[in-house]
Amino acid sequence: MAANSPARRGRRTISDINMVPFIDVMLVLLIIFMVTAPLLSPSVIDVPTVGKASTAPDQVITIEIDKQLRITVKSKTSAQGTGQQTRQEANMDSVAKMVLQMQAGKATTPVIINADKGIVYDNVVKLMDRLQRAGVQRVGLAVRQSD
Repeated sequence: MAANSPARRGRRTISDINMVPFIDVMLVLLIIFMVTAPLLSPSVIDVPTVGKASTAPDQVITIEIDKQLRITVKSKTSAQGTGQQTRQEANMDSVAKMVLQMQAGKATTPVIINADKGIVYDNVVKLMDRLQRAGVQRVGLAVRQSD
């Protein structure tokens, strides 16, 4: 019985947490992050610039939206120096059909949306969506060049 007494036992249960492996793992992770952080490039947004085209197209269709959300469709033809311009009032439902009629089968005729900067952006997006769903291929936004 003397062999099983607590005084003779050489081992005690340790209730402490050994922090050395935890610190080792943290130091390795810190080194990995320090080495890989300079390799990651920050995301850069490449904003397109506005420039002048080399040649102007023969026909341009312009859709104007003013502050009161009135839509005007203009078609300008500049063939052989004679410029013909047609102008029609439209609404959101009829503008796509009107543009397709003005294109007259030429799907590559550019359509430019010239919207007042004070209107809600959602109206411009809805107009672009309707034009693209109707089959208009080249839709762009008119911008003013800054000084």
